[in-house]
Amino acid sequence: MGMVSPNWISIVWSAAAGVCATMAAINCLVWLRRPRAVANGIFAFMAACTAAMSLGELAMMQAPSPLAYALILRWVHLPIFVLMIAVVGFVLVYLRAGRPWLAWTACAVRLVAVIANFLSPENVNFTHVTALRHVPFLGGEAAVAVGERNPWMVVSQLGLILLLAFLFDAGLEVWRRGERRKALVAGGAIFGFVFLGLAQAMISFWGFADVPITPSLFFVGIIAVMGLELSRDVLRAGELETELRERERRLALAAETASLGIWTREAQHGGVWASSHWRQIFGFRESEPITVESFLQRVHPEDRPLLREILWQPNRADRSYEVEYRFNHPDGRLRWISSRGTYEIGKDGKAGSACGVSMDVTLRKEAELALANQRSELAHLSRVAMLGELSGSLAHELNQPLTAILSNAQAAQRFLAKPDFDRAEIEDILRDIVDADQRAGEVIRSLRTLFRKEEIQRVPLDVNAFVSDTLRLVHSDVINRNVFIETSFCEDSPSVRGDRVQLQQVLLNLVLNGADAMSATDKESRRLRVTTSISAGSVKISVLDHGPGIPVELREKIFEPFFTTKPHGMGLGLSVCNSILAAHGSRLETQDHEIGAEFFFVLATEGGGI
Repeated sequence: MGMVSPNWISIVWSAAAGVCATMAAINCLVWLRRPRAVANGIFAFMAACTAAMSLGELAMMQAPSPLAYALILRWVHLPIFVLMIAVVGFVLVYLRAGRPWLAWTACAVRLVAVIANFLSPENVNFTHVTALRHVPFLGGEAAVAVGERNPWMVVSQLGLILLLAFLFDAGLEVWRRGERRKALVAGGAIFGFVFLGLAQAMISFWGFADVPITPSLFFVGIIAVMGLELSRDVLRAGELETELRERERRLALAAETASLGIWTREAQHGGVWASSHWRQIFGFRESEPITVESFLQRVHPEDRPLLREILWQPNRADRSYEVEYRFNHPDGRLRWISSRGTYEIGKDGKAGSACGVSMDVTLRKEAELALANQRSELAHLSRVAMLGELSGSLAHELNQPLTAILSNAQAAQRFLAKPDFDRAEIEDILRDIVDADQRAGEVIRSLRTLFRKEEIQRVPLDVNAFVSDTLRLVHSDVINRNVFIETSFCEDSPSVRGDRVQLQQVLLNLVLNGADAMSATDKESRRLRVTTSISAGSVKISVLDHGPGIPVELREKIFEPFFTTKPHGMGLGLSVCNSILAAHGSRLETQDHEIGAEFFFVLATEGGGI
């Protein structure tokens, strides 16, 4: 009994259908688990249609009669049409190339052929299959149709020719884009196998050779190449996922090292994901769900409206924010938090997805508050120390009204001792006493204001009046030092916003320093010039002395704390002046002249800027 030769036709086409069906199932599962993997879903349709084509070709090659052959060929056109649409979709999605109008024109022409296929007596290729001719093929025999060819077959093959034009154009676009490998492997493979499949079908249908219809084998080649490419992409995606996890681990480690808490907010459900360190900062447990509202409930009530506006009503062009706010920690301690983040704007105009980092800056804020208190203490001590320098001037200022009050009171007593005193004279004397008392009260109020320890109070100040009032406080003291003060005020005295007492302290320091600088100068040359000038929305207040000037080597040191050139100086005057001016958006500057030195500062006028 002889050996039966294997039927290679059944083996090859069945294996091709099985491989394609397996590839379709695998990629369909990938697509179902990852809906964004659209290319895998389209590839599943391609593989399934190719499997159906393989089974249809196998059935035609083994058809028992011309009628069965014609019927199978009619229905094979359906998976071919679906496969053509799938190929177009795969190229548009995976290669991101091709002219859509050309693709859908090819599909539309093919659709016309499919309609003609079901309206024809038998199919779009043959109006009537008259017989089957069995030809040798792969060690066996395969059926080949003999009959009357259908003119509509030209439309069917025209659709495939337009598909080839679309594939060639897409591959060329990918090549020009610089993706040479994808253009050759993916684009070239699809174009080449479709071309070979079309050529083989035309040879068979037009009778150029007695061969069975086998284009599915070429489409199996497409499935194999595209399957390898998609598998390569899956492997690459796995590698990228591993790299991403490693980067996330490093980022989390770096964030925790820097004491940063990371958070993200999803736009759809509004839930908040937060790192472990973020939860520690804000006192949330690891398993505790976080929402924007539960977070806002722990924010200090005074800062809550600001946070709510930032998180839900963003109006910044750069879609980012940076804010510091207070937070009531569950442990009862008030903490300062610094947050920085960025977000997307939803279709409703509100903040959508967002991400950011937060840091506990409580220690820094407490240090800043302590430093501010120390600066306030230092400024107060500096004013108190100035009392010694101003004591002579203040005594003189108070002595004048007190002497006048005493003299007028004694005169009034003498007038009243007379039997016929002049009532008008008594009224004039009493009026002088009231005026002198008011002058003494003004001096005392100015003194109390200067040395009172209070927070900065910014109020509108008339610059020329402010300078005049300050110079009046030191008037007697500079006279005792044989210093003559010249003033030059700008017209239309401008107004600035600032703390009167602190700015007065700055000007007093500069005037007394200028007087001290001229202690070794001839009495006739001891002139101090105080000026105000306005320019470009700001006012300049300067004090120019006629002393020896500032040595070059000391110009950088004179503003340092505790540096002084006076035998009994504290070295705090200019340092405190700079701190006060910094709080007013200004700074103390110097300029040398041929004789003496000039100290000046600039303040923004109301409605202007420096």
